[in-house]
Amino acid sequence: MHIVVCIKQVPDSAQIRVHPVTNTIMRQGVPTIVNPYDLFALESALELRDKLGAEVTVLTMGPPMAEDTLRKALGFGADRAVLLTDRAFAGSDTLATSFALAQAIRRIGEEWGVPEIVFTGKQTIDGDTAQVGPGIARRLGLNQVTYVSAITEVDPAAGTIALQRRAEGGVQELTTRLPALITMLEGSSEVRRGSLPDALRAARAQIVVWNAAQSGITDMAKTGLRGSPTVVKRVFAPPARAEKAELIDTTAKSHADLAEALIVRLYDRRPALETDLLRMAAGY
Repeated sequence: MHIVVCIKQVPDSAQIRVHPVTNTIMRQGVPTIVNPYDLFALESALELRDKLGAEVTVLTMGPPMAEDTLRKALGFGADRAVLLTDRAFAGSDTLATSFALAQAIRRIGEEWGVPEIVFTGKQTIDGDTAQVGPGIARRLGLNQVTYVSAITEVDPAAGTIALQRRAEGGVQELTTRLPALITMLEGSSEVRRGSLPDALRAARAQIVVWNAAQSGITDMAKTGLRGSPTVVKRVFAPPARAEKAELIDTTAKSHADLAEALIVRLYDRRPALETDLLRMAAGY
C-alpha cells in the first residue's frame, strides 16, 4: 500500500502581522511551522504504515525553504519526501494549488506506485479555506471523506476503509472504497515523537525536487496567478474585544455553587438563552 500525505509550511499564527497599508499577511521575518492539522494527517498515515506495511510519501508545494518542513516529516518517520517548487506557482489560490498538487500526485504514482490513500489536514491555518483537499480529490477522481476524527479499519484486500467523521450533531461512521482522499481533524491521534534513527535519516535524506515541468504540468495557465480566479480583497486582524472578562469570587464555594453562580451570571447576560435551552430540552 502506498500513502501520500500533503503537508504545508505555514507562518506561525501566533506571530502573524497584517500590513497596515496593503492589508496583506506579512510573512517576512515570521518563523514557519508545519501546518498543525497536517501533522495529524501524517500521524494517521504512519499508524496505517505501522499496521499494514505501507509506504508513506509526503508532498508539499512551496519555496525551496519548504524543504525544512519535509525533513521534519521524514524525522517523524515518513519514507519519502517530494518538494514541488517553481516560481510559476507564486500567487496560487486553492484552485491552482489543488491542480498542481494533483499533477504531482499523478507523477508520484508513476514513480512509486499509485497511492491508495491521500491524506491532508482539514485546512491550513494561514488560509483556513479547507478547499485544497477536496479539490485534489475532485481532480483525481478519488472518493473523499472530510473532517475525519478516526480511522477504524482498512481492508486492502477488499479495497475499503472504515472511519469516523465529525458532523453537526454527532459522529458519522462511514465506509468507502479505495482509493480515497481523507482530511483529518485535530486531535484525531497523538502525534508521535520522531526517533533518533529517523532524525539522522531525515538530516541526510535526498529530497525529491520537481518544478512544474518535472511534475507533469503542461498547461501553465492553470498555475500561479494566471490560474487563480480568487482575488483577496482585504486581510485584517479582528478588533480587540472592548468587553473585559468578569472575575467571579470562587473562595469558599463548592463546585456545585460555582456552577450555579456561572449559570445565573450567564442567564443575566443572555436572557433569551434560558428559554432557548428549555425549548431544546422539551424537543421543540
